[in-house]
Amino acid sequence: MPAAPDGARDQRLRAVMGDAFADNAVDVNFERGTTRVSGLASLPTVNRANTRAQYLFVNGRVVRDRVLYGALRGAYQGLIAHDRQPMVALYVDVAMRDVDINVHPAKTEVRFRDPQTVRSAIVAGIRAALREEGPRPATTMTDQTLRRARAAPWLHFDRPSEAPPAPGLPSAPPGPDAPSGLRPAGKTEGVSYEPAPSSAGDVRSETEAPLAAVTEPPLGRARTQLHRMFIVSETTDGLILVDQHAAHERIVLESIKASLDKGEPQSQMLLTPEVVRLELAAAEILSHRAEELQSLGLVLEASGDGAIAVHATPAILGHVAVADLLQDLADELLEHSTAGTLRDRIEQVCSTMACHGSVRAGRVLTVEEMDALLRDMEKTPNAGQCNHGRPTFVELKRMDLERLFGRR
Repeated sequence: MPAAPDGARDQRLRAVMGDAFADNAVDVNFERGTTRVSGLASLPTVNRANTRAQYLFVNGRVVRDRVLYGALRGAYQGLIAHDRQPMVALYVDVAMRDVDINVHPAKTEVRFRDPQTVRSAIVAGIRAALREEGPRPATTMTDQTLRRARAAPWLHFDRPSEAPPAPGLPSAPPGPDAPSGLRPAGKTEGVSYEPAPSSAGDVRSETEAPLAAVTEPPLGRARTQLHRMFIVSETTDGLILVDQHAAHERIVLESIKASLDKGEPQSQMLLTPEVVRLELAAAEILSHRAEELQSLGLVLEASGDGAIAVHATPAILGHVAVADLLQDLADELLEHSTAGTLRDRIEQVCSTMACHGSVRAGRVLTVEEMDALLRDMEKTPNAGQCNHGRPTFVELKRMDLERLFGRR
């Protein structure tokens, strides 16, 4: 591979692993005691189906070690799908006395004196790097979209039956047959997203101050909603498309985890207990985990013959379909029933809850609610991807738009 031996390490990694990886990776630089972790780790939205793009080094030596692979899984837990793998080029440096390199004839495996310290340093280092990066879309997502975009060779528009409006007169508003994908802003019914109280002050009318005097937020200002699924936001140098369900799912997940870490889960008591009937195995696993589920704000008890009575649900979820939530939680717990405690599967359980508490595709949001969602994204860790590793938003710079129309 064309990599200059005298070049900087990151330049060599770019030459070996390609620009797509280097442009969509974060710098890892972390020390804990005598353990140092450095290198590059991909954004969660840039991943592979296998571990071939994982290059691990211990004291400068290439290794394939199960402790290190397990640490990578832990670092990206809750950020990418279970069957996907991150791309990394990671260097772990420890004191020579703390590692044995002679456990394998080819010296590709090592034995650490304190593997837990090494594992925690890798997890903490990667998580810190991803957290400091903030919301950031993968450039490969935009590049792939641009490459697929092609101008139609010929477009034919049927002539309208009515005469066009006279010059200088406003056109009539769209009729009932107008395309429903692009919707004008306005108050609507059935809204399911409630702006966070701290975000309410971020919503401004465009007439409040001159444009130059307004400080534009990183994710811009919401302009409209497409197909009741995507938010279109205008930034100072382009536009951003947001998947409303994926974005809110991440916000809810991080809120659940934060309340759990503080030991302050908030429950929403039901006026009357809701009884849900499940298969016996599903009811038994939920009953067995009832005390642990209560720590997440879900209060339930067994009622016999596969029935579960739910007394309260996590407040962060809002109005939720209780039967569907219980079934999905039971499926998650049964699939991983060998885990010792719920804490061992906490990321997956919280993710399941977050999915049920999120704004669904197909729900109409007002501009104020869309702006509130954008502001919440800006202050939420890992907001660039949903709980399954898919991107929550993509960004098109103005020069990208110009390229689409042949201006560049």
